[in-house]
Amino acid sequence: MNIQTLRVQNFRSYKDASFEFDPGVNIIVGPNGSGKTNLLEALLVLAQGASYRGNDADLVSFKKPWARLDGYDQKGQRVVKIVHKVTGDNGVTKEFVIHDKPFKRLSYNYKLPITLFEPNHLRLLTGSPELRRELLDGLLEQTEAGYGQVRRRYARTLAQRNALLKNARHNPGELHQLFAWNVRLSDLSEQIVSHRQMLIENINKRASKIYRQLAHNPKSKLQLFYDSNTAIEQYGSNLLKKLEEQQDLDVQRGFTGSGPHRDDIRIELNKQPASNTASRGETRSIALTLKIIELALIEAVHQQKPILLLDDVFSELDGSRRRALTEAIVGYQTFITTTDADIVVQHFMDNCTIIPLGSS
Repeated sequence: MNIQTLRVQNFRSYKDASFEFDPGVNIIVGPNGSGKTNLLEALLVLAQGASYRGNDADLVSFKKPWARLDGYDQKGQRVVKIVHKVTGDNGVTKEFVIHDKPFKRLSYNYKLPITLFEPNHLRLLTGSPELRRELLDGLLEQTEAGYGQVRRRYARTLAQRNALLKNARHNPGELHQLFAWNVRLSDLSEQIVSHRQMLIENINKRASKIYRQLAHNPKSKLQLFYDSNTAIEQYGSNLLKKLEEQQDLDVQRGFTGSGPHRDDIRIELNKQPASNTASRGETRSIALTLKIIELALIEAVHQQKPILLLDDVFSELDGSRRRALTEAIVGYQTFITTTDADIVVQHFMDNCTIIPLGSS
């Protein structure tokens, strides 16, 4: 499914701009501050209904009451409306119109499959555990119907438990309420960790083969492992026990110290922790491997090629990895941002569309 056109109104740095896109490679060129990343973000919001860069209020241009995205895919029009509430609490409402049907929330079946690759992903090994958890959770939301709902329920339950922990420091009588939240949190945790583990197994089936092709090393072995301070087998019941044992500590610090929100994903290259041993080039090959796998897994589930957004990553890759990425994205509608068109265009010959942006 391709996005053919897009009109952007009061969205980030855009007052009112319209674009037409090629079903193949679209190269978005402009200096820093010209709105390249904002345009990719608009495409992501149009496709998935949410941004990766902040909350909905941040998407509306400064001092504007609303923002709107109007796009057309092969089935018809897609509209996203973001409107500031008039209650003065800086909140917003969001509405969608997908092929003439209105929605308050964009459900799994109405989202367009899409993959984002941006410079922060190249810091996957050395960045915070949140970045690695998001790698799995973001992919699961696109490949497992209902996972997004489980994830949101977990976040709400965790917030309720944390609020209770903070109140309990001053009102110990409220501690009796914790057990119900512990049970709910443990049940949702079991579902999240089970899905994450299955996804890791699927990634590991492909990881070494793709990495070897990128690194030109036939003996390399790339594997992911799930790390937690809670035993993985029967995770839910183990977490429930841990929450009860650590109740006093959780009350003292005012937050929940165990659960999927604290877990990590360990990445090993040749049976060594890649965060400690991988070179700069190996780190980039690992990130590229995982994004290529993400494309393949999303395509397999949806039976269509996802849209690919590449935010200034060509400048971060050397020649061989640029060529490998170029070969991997053949047939995908791709949007590439860059400050230097020459770096990108040479890899696509004349088979691309250039979208120039001026300084905003």
